[in-house]
Amino acid sequence: MNTGLRAAALLPAAALLLTACGTGGDDTDGPVLTFSNSYTDEHPHTRCGIDLVAAHVEEADAGFRVDTFPGSQLGDNTETFASVMSGDIDMDVQGSAALGSAHQPIGVFDAAYAFDDADHMFSFFDSEAAEAVKQGFEEATGAKILDVWYFGDRHFTANQPIRTPADLSGLRMRFPDSPIYLANAEAMGASPTTVAFEEVYMALQQGTVDGQENPIATVDADNYSEVQSHLSLSGHQIGSQMIVVSGQTWERLSETQQEVLQEAVSQVREENRACIEEAEAEVLSAWEADGAMEVVDDVDVEAFRARAHEHFLSTLEGEELELYEAFRESA
Repeated sequence: MNTGLRAAALLPAAALLLTACGTGGDDTDGPVLTFSNSYTDEHPHTRCGIDLVAAHVEEADAGFRVDTFPGSQLGDNTETFASVMSGDIDMDVQGSAALGSAHQPIGVFDAAYAFDDADHMFSFFDSEAAEAVKQGFEEATGAKILDVWYFGDRHFTANQPIRTPADLSGLRMRFPDSPIYLANAEAMGASPTTVAFEEVYMALQQGTVDGQENPIATVDADNYSEVQSHLSLSGHQIGSQMIVVSGQTWERLSETQQEVLQEAVSQVREENRACIEEAEAEVLSAWEADGAMEVVDDVDVEAFRARAHEHFLSTLEGEELELYEAFRESA
């Protein structure tokens, strides 16, 4: 069944679940939590992400369950966090940049070259220094961040190599419509064009944009190799995806259920990362074998990194600057 038909078939059931969860209602098996993302069934954030969380909760047998809705079934990626804040969706996988629209400092997690690698990102998230931003996010939104998952390093794709910041000149590069992503474009010398995630393939196919930037697993899952010839390994962002839960949902769970849910999400973090990295290796190997996309591995990363650091240290202010400096000090 294609994604559209599958979504249409599931929406009536989803609506019933949302109604039950949003009003605190339980079924005979206990609370049913809806867990959404905007990725395909085969993306690691589904098969090694939300589906694994649901399986861990089921194994714990703590009197509640998690039902998963990948592929934007419960709304576009730009809509679902608002539904989490209102309690209509219980849990969501959201990029830090998207969450920055509700609490600006959290978006700095997605600043270009903020982290050196995934280990750096995880160690900071788990540190005492991160507690203030997580608490500030909860106070501002009413939603709780349970953990951060690795999304993969973001790289450029285009129909030509991108080795230096100068190579971005004249290219219309798709960036998500959020302040930190647009700041990333400026920091690296790109001319951004904002396009919704669900519309990127068509924009590339029709030539309304010349390139985009995403992790390898996403490039593959959304078939961008059909409309782009080169992937340039800029590694300009250590992708972070926050696992958020509605504050209303969290308060409805018992202490034991809260512990089970927290443990399930955190336990999946390393499994999810391994799945992302395995998927990336398989994709790169397949591209090399069939020539679907040329991988450019001689990108001048230091030129991009130096430019981005200089930009953010001179343009960020207040809490955002303090957070970015904390990232760099912890490297």
